[in-house]
Amino acid sequence: MTISVNKETFDSEVLQSEKLVLVDFWAEWCGPCKQVAPRLDEISEKYSENLSVCKVDVDSNRELALQYNVRSIPSLMIFKEGEMIDSLMGAVSLEELEDLVTRNF
Repeated sequence: MTISVNKETFDSEVLQSEKLVLVDFWAEWCGPCKQVAPRLDEISEKYSENLSVCKVDVDSNRELALQYNVRSIPSLMIFKEGEMIDSLMGAVSLEELEDLVTRNF
């Protein structure tokens, strides 16, 4: 299950999480974002014990997008212990997503 987060909930859901967190910076109008969404759901289910998957709508949360230097979407970032430690951009495959997650556990 993916969790929608915004400026008010980002700190508690992402930065203070005890789990590894994959954050998807996306937008409703973004075609590649729609391609990645089912893959994120699959990763979320597969690694639910150790991973939270959060989505940030960049149109509604421009400050967060600027804070994390999101220049294109989808931008996928891994957070661990409150720090952004890894990232990928674009319509990545399920295998690329899985590699992003597992190399950071």
